[in-house]
Amino acid sequence: MQIILLKYTGNKSKAAQFMELHKAWIKRGFDDGVFLLVGSLEPDAGGGIFAHNTSRDDLRRRVEADPFVSEGIVRAEVLEVSPVRVDRRLEFLAVP
Repeated sequence: MQIILLKYTGNKSKAAQFMELHKAWIKRGFDDGVFLLVGSLEPDAGGGIFAHNTSRDDLRRRVEADPFVSEGIVRAEVLEVSPVRVDRRLEFLAVP
C-alpha cells in the first residue's frame, strides 16, 4: 500500500487551470483499481491518496502523469506502507 502526498508549491495559483485534468487523472486511478481514497490535506495544503494493487515503478509513472505534478503545482511524495495488522474491513491490504 502506498500513501501519496501532493503538497502545493509556489505554483498553487495554476491549480484552477489544470483542475479538470487533475480530476480526470484521479478518476483513472479509481477506474484502474489503484486508488482507494483521495482527499485534501488540511488546511489547504494539497492532497493525499491511498493507493494499492500497483508496483512502485507503475505508481511512480502514474504520479508523474498527474498534471498537477508535471506542471509543478504540487510536489509528490510517495510513502510505502507494509500493513501487518489491519481491521477486518481492510484485510485485503495486509501483506501475507
